[in-house]
Amino acid sequence: TEAVYELRSTGVGFFYGAQVGSGGIELENSSRIIGNVFSDGNVVSVSGAEITGTVQVANSGNSIDTATIGADAFVDHCQDTDVVGNLYALTENGCTYASLILQSPPASVPFPISAADVTAWKADAEAGGTFTGDYTRNSGISSFGPKKIDGNLVIENTAELVMTGTLWVTGNVTVKNSGIIRLDSGYGTTSGMIIADGVITLENNTLSTGSGQAGSYLMYLSTSALDPA
Repeated sequence: TEAVYELRSTGVGFFYGAQVGSGGIELENSSRIIGNVFSDGNVVSVSGAEITGTVQVANSGNSIDTATIGADAFVDHCQDTDVVGNLYALTENGCTYASLILQSPPASVPFPISAADVTAWKADAEAGGTFTGDYTRNSGISSFGPKKIDGNLVIENTAELVMTGTLWVTGNVTVKNSGIIRLDSGYGTTSGMIIADGVITLENNTLSTGSGQAGSYLMYLSTSALDPA
């Protein structure tokens, strides 16, 4: 018996550590986003969470609240946030910054991934077969993919999931309590993805990483229009 899987590269330019729509970003429990962020909704942080790069929050009426920003911040309103660089905003309350520049928030930018890209990635996952029900791991190391999961994906309690192909989850993705998801070494310098039709939640000292080689990243993509709040 022989098992064969293929890793394919797709030329998509992605310029942010996180890019989200109107649902915004909520950071908890000392979590960090390493890189830049672009959001069409509010960026809210509690318990010492940090974004190491520049944060851009588009459109009027949105805010950054109680965050630590490692570079510049662009937003309509800043609330109780520490900005290492310059703050570009129309109003602020309780924020620290190098300089305040009165400026309207940026406009929304197109998402760099097309619907056709998402459809192709889902097809790649489904080509590996369908796992029916929730895929839950709470200990040990498991290798999985490519696969469509017709249910939820839950990695928790120090369990480690090694991705050997694209995953498409029809439900929610939850990684918590020191759970780990990483790409198999076979990805080399290429990147991989988990696509969820539901909500993606990363919490409590989790790690999500590429293959270990430079240029390899793990991308989470949610097609859900729901605001988890």
